[in-house]
Amino acid sequence: MVQNIFDIGERENRVINIVKAQHGLKTKSEALAVITGAYEDTFLEPQLRSDYLEKLKKIRKGNYKKFGSVGELRKATS
Repeated sequence: MVQNIFDIGERENRVINIVKAQHGLKTKSEALAVITGAYEDTFLEPQLRSDYLEKLKKIRKGNYKKFGSVGELRKATS
């Protein structure tokens, strides 16, 4: 376990306390773990989220045409 000392503002302290109360946690360290876990799930690893993988599957199932050049694409769309 890593221990750190942080200087945080009053607003950030309130947010941590709210998360702590909402989740019934005993310490602010546990609240920070919840907050960082939520951040990680939302912003850091979207390619691993199941809903992202489902979107990719839907995209890959679509009907697509392959074009060898931009000219072929332009002929097909005109």
